[in-house]
Amino acid sequence: MLSRARLLTFRQGIIQSLVKRNLATRTETITTQAVGTPNSSDTSSSQVNNNDTTGSPVVVAPPEFRFIYPEFLPDPMMERRNKLREKLERIDMLKRRSVIEIPEFYPGSIMAVTVSDVNSPNKLSRFLGICIQRGGSGLNAWFILRNVVDRQGVEILYEMYCPLLQKIEVLRLEKRLDDSLLYLRDALPEYSTFPFDMEPERRLDTSVVPINTMKVKLRPRPWLERWERQNLKGVEDLNLPKAFYERAEKVAKPWEKYDLMLQYRKTIPAEEQEKIFSEVHSELQQHELKRKIRRRKTVNEQ
Repeated sequence: MLSRARLLTFRQGIIQSLVKRNLATRTETITTQAVGTPNSSDTSSSQVNNNDTTGSPVVVAPPEFRFIYPEFLPDPMMERRNKLREKLERIDMLKRRSVIEIPEFYPGSIMAVTVSDVNSPNKLSRFLGICIQRGGSGLNAWFILRNVVDRQGVEILYEMYCPLLQKIEVLRLEKRLDDSLLYLRDALPEYSTFPFDMEPERRLDTSVVPINTMKVKLRPRPWLERWERQNLKGVEDLNLPKAFYERAEKVAKPWEKYDLMLQYRKTIPAEEQEKIFSEVHSELQQHELKRKIRRRKTVNEQ
């Protein structure tokens, strides 16, 4: 029993001596920092501002990436989220972009898409039209092109990362006043008619994307949707009876624009957007540099 008590007192003495030494070293470092001697913690703090907790440099993507590449953002519905699947999809999307150039476009841009077609004589088919809607996320991203062919409206939905797509061209890059142009289905055919031999318009890389303020005139009712109940900016006055607008006011939900939780559920937080685009920023920049080198080589060869 005595030997055990001696061991306990001996251990306590060692612990107390170690604690005293630790406190002495801490006070010395504090006093040296107060005097103004150089300290390694100052340099490390400056590095942390430029680096993350793992020590790797933090890449800040431009803010316009969320508008140019919205398909890299996941679905905001929480029940459809899967972090591992989303990361793997982003890797596949970047690999696909290294093979085919997917340019910047918006609803209202005039585009031409070339697709592999077994039934076509030359095994390729090309369709030209105006982009009326864009949606989806990840590998399920899609867009719709519309054109009037032989007085008949034709629409084709393309999956953006489908391996059958051979070429995507943007002949006229522009935006419209509305995010969706589905009302062109009920508009006059002249607003959706474009020649298939349309030449691409030249545009500077540094120029701002123009906004087409043209307003579309719809045909008389019946329509595919109740357009008077939607806040459309790119449509002329519908010239409907007063009763239609009264019903639209009863169904309207003007308070939704003040509902912060509704907006939170429909969007991805800004912090998560920055994290996602910082992952793909370097890869997208490398793809852009490779394309510029290829274009210079083709110009020099010609």
